[in-house]
Amino acid sequence: MSEIVVFGAGGRAGRATVAEAAGRGHRVTAVVRDPARHPDLGGDGVTVVAGDVTRAEDVARLAAGHDAAVNAAIRLDVPSVEFLPAATVALIDGLTRAGVKRVVLVGIGSTLESAPGELVLDAPGFPAEYRAFALGHLAAVEALRDADPALDWVVLAPPPTMLDPDAPRTGQYRIGGSAVLPDAGERLFAYADLAVALVDEVENPRYHRALTAVGY
Repeated sequence: MSEIVVFGAGGRAGRATVAEAAGRGHRVTAVVRDPARHPDLGGDGVTVVAGDVTRAEDVARLAAGHDAAVNAAIRLDVPSVEFLPAATVALIDGLTRAGVKRVVLVGIGSTLESAPGELVLDAPGFPAEYRAFALGHLAAVEALRDADPALDWVVLAPPPTMLDPDAPRTGQYRIGGSAVLPDAGERLFAYADLAVALVDEVENPRYHRALTAVGY
């Protein structure tokens, strides 16, 4: 049993991760900005706490004593090019202060390669209205690459499509590489199975300091 802190625990990926980790018997600290807005998030082995992932002090305080962290935090009311790099820098700082050496993060598929040397977000025809959001995620990955090598991180990027919030957990997925997985968009990837991959990378790390594709 491990102690896992999940930032952004109130969102779809965060909630699925909390449920998956707790279901495996881990003790989970679920971090949200306002616990009153998430009265159903707690449960056996889950402690819901208030915190702001953009504040290194909050990250350090809440992550202390944990074996690993998962970051699924996102804000849609703040431009991702502002929020995600700031959150990532604070996360790096706070986890380092807390002595947490493993962090698994939720990415997006538009930061993967669609062809050798070409990112999905740079491909012809990529929707202009989504580019800023994708660039925020890319900036977060760059911040991680600049982090102290003592921090062992992995960003799991599902296919560049919507994810399915309702599909049941199958426990099945493919993972690996910095390119979109072949045929990965044939059916929507479930948040429940993304959570399986995230917790697997906490329990048995296979990918280190890398942006890695995940999907069916």
